[in-house]
This record gives sequence, structure tokens and C-alpha cells, in this order.
Amino acid sequence: MDERLDEGSLRRVVRLTLAGWAVGLIVTGLVVWSPHVLFGYRSPSLHLVVDSVDACVALLVAYLLAGRFVRRRRLQDLLLAQSLVLLAVAGTGLSWVTESLSEDSDGILAVWLPLTLRLIGAVLIAAAALVSPAREPPFRSGLWVVAVPMGIVAMVSSALWVGRFQLPVAFDRSVNLETLPALLAVHPLFLTAQSAATVCFFVASIAFTMRAADRADPLLRWLGPACALAAFARVNYALFPSLYSDWFYTGDLLRTGFYVLLLFGASREIKQYWAVYSRVAVLEDRRRLARELHDGAIQELALLRMEGSSLPPDLPARSRILAACDRALDEARAAVHALGRGGDEPLGVVLHRTARELSQRYQVRLEVEVDDSIDVSMEQQHALLRITREAVANAVHHGHAGHLSVRLSRDGGHRRLVIQDDGTGFDVASATGADAGYGLISMRDRARTLPGSLEVTSRQGEGSMVMVTW
Repeated sequence: MDERLDEGSLRRVVRLTLAGWAVGLIVTGLVVWSPHVLFGYRSPSLHLVVDSVDACVALLVAYLLAGRFVRRRRLQDLLLAQSLVLLAVAGTGLSWVTESLSEDSDGILAVWLPLTLRLIGAVLIAAAALVSPAREPPFRSGLWVVAVPMGIVAMVSSALWVGRFQLPVAFDRSVNLETLPALLAVHPLFLTAQSAATVCFFVASIAFTMRAADRADPLLRWLGPACALAAFARVNYALFPSLYSDWFYTGDLLRTGFYVLLLFGASREIKQYWAVYSRVAVLEDRRRLARELHDGAIQELALLRMEGSSLPPDLPARSRILAACDRALDEARAAVHALGRGGDEPLGVVLHRTARELSQRYQVRLEVEVDDSIDVSMEQQHALLRITREAVANAVHHGHAGHLSVRLSRDGGHRRLVIQDDGTGFDVASATGADAGYGLISMRDRARTLPGSLEVTSRQGEGSMVMVTW
């Protein structure tokens, strides 16, 4: 299940989309109202480079989305991949191919074919933004990412080719643009197609921003501002039609901004994927080590303890051998637990399970009271569990405790873990001085890494208490 964005991340996503809308408005406003900013510049090489780069980025992101579709089987990823394949095909020399045909000497197909494909691509992007993220398509093969767009290209090309003589001229070149606005020279069907694509991209921009609030998806959060730029690119194409393939228009600039944001989102997606892949590999290796330790060292230690129990009761070394085996088994089991868990369990759940293990091992009563709202990192959880195990072992071995309690709670802005027992107690000053045992030193060092502090209180005959505050 995808994580929901926190409040700060949600604000950043909204600001990104608003920035995309602001850039589109500013560029369009400058072109429309400023006499110093032209809507187009003649640069055949720049136009060719930009078209090629845009198509390559579209195919790269489509390939990434195809991989996501194969892994997650989500209709949203499939629709996005198919739309980008269509947009890439519409911008990779399709106009040049149609213009080279003798039957298209007027350039009619060169206008309507790419325009139709881009409109269908915009519709697919809007559909991807509006469809439920959890919805799955009826088919699962990754070939549909390419098969559907290629089928659309074939059908649209065939239909336009059959009706090429009935297609209207998109731009009336007989209109004097020095006295009349360019909109009067454009066919209404052309404006309708551009307007429909604009609406699709605006809807997608808003919908993707809303979707980004529910999913911590690095690619999804960049689709909102990207679609805003694509929408304003369509607005510019409607206001200032791209008539010449050797000119670079403001619409081309905004369209390239759409692909740049897609590329940035794709790079973030790839980075997250490899981070998750590395983490999974590490967890698998940890689990393998845990299995080896459990099936090897722990079994041997258990055998040693069983053999040690058969020693004569009056042998002085018997109790030391059994105590050493118990400590080694406890350490080995703690290591297996730390290696075998991914750190995704709440601290309260792990404390309850650890308490059951310790109470069964030492034959004592161990009560647990936790605040389930307390959340810690994997490293902090490991440190707290080791402190708990060490405190319980000390209370049983040295204080001969029969009843212990573990409490996890909040105290203002701090969190506290308290382990209390009813044992015989000990002299804290001598136990924590220069000759302090390694157990107390280890607990204090682990508490510092939280970061936090460790406090030990005890009186002879009144038990002891270990408190960690962080």
C-alpha cells in the first residue's frame, strides 16, 4: 500500500503545480500582450533538436511506466505509458513523412494526423489521472503498452488517408495576418481539437495533484505541474498555430517544459526504485544470516547447555557454565531477531513478543504496558530491545526477581521506557562506578545513541528500576 504524503510534502506538491500554472500563464501573457516577445523564431536546427529530445524523453518515461505496469498491474500506469508513446510518435518526424507524400502536397495530412494523435494522447492522460489508482486492467501483458498506441496510429492514419480529400485546410494562407488575427485564419475544427487537448491537460494537472496527496509517488507529484505546462502549450498552439516546421514557437517551449518535468520525475522514480531494491537485497541477506545463525550457533549453544545441566550439582563451575550458556543463547536469539526482522513492526508489538520470550525463558511474570502511538526507527527499536533484554537478565540473574514490568509511555515531549522488578536490589553507586559491569555500560551507550539517557535506581531488598528517556 502506498504511503500518504505528510502535510509538508503535500504543500510542496501543491506549490509545484501552482508554479507550473504560473509559468504557463506568464509565458502566454508575455507573448499575447508584450510587443517585445515574439511567439515564434525561425530556427530549423533548434526545432529539430527539441522535437527529437521530447520524443526520446517521452519514450524513456513510457518505458519506465511500462515496467511499473508489469510489476504493479495498475491501469493508470498503462494509460500513461500508452499516451506517451502516442505523443512520441506524433512528434518524431510524422509531419515530414506525410509532407513527403505526393498526395499530401497541401500538407493537410501533415497537420491533422499529428494533431489527432496528440489529442488522443491528451485524452489518455486525462483518463489516467481520473481512473482509480488501484484499478487493474483486464489484461496483464506488457505488450499492450505498445500494441494499443500502434493500433491507434494505424487506424487514425488509415482513416485520414481514406478521407484525405475531404479534410479541411487547417490554416487559410490567403488571410492577411498583418491586418487580421491568426485565429480568423484557422479552421474551427483545428481550434476545437486544440481546446479539447487543453481541457484534458488542465483536468489531468488538477487530478494528478489530488492523487499525489494519497500516494508518495515521486513521478506522480511531477505530473501535476508537467500537465499544466502541456495545457498552456496547447493554448499557445491554438493562439499561434505552428505552421512551419523550421520555426520554434512558444508552444514548443512549454511543451518541452512538460517533458523536462517528466524526465525529472522519472529520475526520482528510478532513484527510489534502486533504493528500495537495495533495501530488499539487504533484508534478504539479513534473513539468510538469521537462518544460518539459528540453525547453527543457537543449536550448538542449546546442546552445550543441555550437556552442562547433566554436570554434578555440587560442581562449582556448573552454575557459571549454565549462566554463560544462557547469556550466549540470549545474545544469539537477540541477534537472530534483529537480523530476521525488517523493522516494520511497531515497537509495542515487538516489546510484547520479547516479554513473552523472556518470561518463558526465565520463568518469571513479566507485564507490559505500552503506548501504541509511539513510533521509533529500526535502529532505535533495536537499541531499546537490547536494553530491555539486558535489564531483565540482570534482574533475574543478580536480583532473583520473580515479577517484572515494562512500561512504554510519553512524558510531555519525551518518551520513556521503564523496566522495574521486585528483586533484592543492589548498590547503584558501586555498580555504576569505575568497576561497573559491561551490561550497565552497554545499556548506557545504547541509550545515548537514541539519543537519550539511562537512569538506574535501586535499594537493597526493594528491587530496581531502569529508565530510558529520549
